[in-house]
Amino acid sequence: MANQITIQALKYGNRQHYEWKTTLLEKTDSHIVVLGEYGRQLHHYTKQSVFTIDNWSIEFFSFDSWFTVSAEVVDGRLEQFYCNINQPAVMKGNSVSFVDLDLDYVRRNGVWQIVDEDEFAAHAIQFGYPVDLIQQAEQELVTLKEKVAKKEFPFDGYLEKFMNCIPRSCR
Repeated sequence: MANQITIQALKYGNRQHYEWKTTLLEKTDSHIVVLGEYGRQLHHYTKQSVFTIDNWSIEFFSFDSWFTVSAEVVDGRLEQFYCNINQPAVMKGNSVSFVDLDLDYVRRNGVWQIVDEDEFAAHAIQFGYPVDLIQQAEQELVTLKEKVAKKEFPFDGYLEKFMNCIPRSCR
């Protein structure tokens, strides 16, 4: 299927972390937007497990910004947001990969918070993050928080326009 896109999250050093299949909704020179279907399988290589994801999501992967967005559909709205700080995504054929740098900015129950700072510190040592990469990741988190606060793209309602791609009975 031409519009199926495999998303691959990597750890620093291009180590496989996890992957899942999505459906392409939009592709531009700067980003793609994909649909994560209810019941998709997430192959988690780090945990050596396969998880079934029991929600629909609209997901954004940038080729020039240092973050991803996964917006989970709750009660017919994009409600829960999970943003990874990562090196810009790369698309090759029907696959998009990104190097996850552990820092995450998430919105759960209407509240934004930073998570996984401990994981970031541990992996910086374990995987040998260069000092400039550590500084870049920390700065990109600040930039992401500002984008969210100012409701800048893609937090300006842009992702909501893809809600019509989810069957109405499934929202």
